[in-house]
Amino acid sequence: MKPNSKAWFAAVLLWAVCWLTGCSTVPVTGRSQLNFMDGSSVQLGLSEFDKMKRTTPINRDPAVNALVDRVGRRIAAVAQKDMPDAQWEFVVFESKEANAFCLPGGKVGVYTGILPVTQTEEGLATVMGHEVAHAVAKHGAERMSRAVGTQVLGTALGVGMGAAGASAVSVQAMTQAYGLGSQVGVALPHSRMQESEADAIGLQYMAQAGYRPAAAVEFWQRFGEYNRQRGGNTPWFLRTHPLDEQRVANLRKLLPKAEAQFQPR
Repeated sequence: MKPNSKAWFAAVLLWAVCWLTGCSTVPVTGRSQLNFMDGSSVQLGLSEFDKMKRTTPINRDPAVNALVDRVGRRIAAVAQKDMPDAQWEFVVFESKEANAFCLPGGKVGVYTGILPVTQTEEGLATVMGHEVAHAVAKHGAERMSRAVGTQVLGTALGVGMGAAGASAVSVQAMTQAYGLGSQVGVALPHSRMQESEADAIGLQYMAQAGYRPAAAVEFWQRFGEYNRQRGGNTPWFLRTHPLDEQRVANLRKLLPKAEAQFQPR
């Protein structure tokens, strides 16, 4: 076997080992996922959250913070069975951006800019249920794992082409095509799938926490109108998130199951 052939074989073998040893199951949905970066992603999440608290203005309104903490704790209490080692923390950041996030490990950030869109406690529960679901499903670690696997496979293909006698120009062209193709054809669809999965898990969590499931549909309708007013026109295949109307349609289908778990408090 030629030296380049050995390198190609080693790269493919590494990719296969990562795939076979890194499979886990997403709670609630039961989906099988590639995840061999869980520990690394949690440590990264904790350090990034600490850094953000030092560098980003934090909201000090007692009423706003009490609301976010109350909703977060109710959602987290339901999710605890699926993520018993979570280090839950809920922080309100001052930002005009209508967004929220949950880093691996259970660190949740809510931007003040999304509060006019959530409007109600139920609307906020929709957002926080979705973000908590991302952490429980370990979506961040899964993205990191898939990125490593994609990079290893791309390297293996390049080495394999070199071993077969392809020119440097051909290898470079393949690398560029592979990068674009894996982004549009794999990474972005996977991101949209994760968002839909977080919607589904979050809907169940908010229902079990005592929040009316139909409020999720109402929130995403408001959020869709918010996006339309700002002229979002990114083509659907370049989006990291599903179209707003698609999210609403998917949630409507999931409402009966969530409503069966709903116990008002």
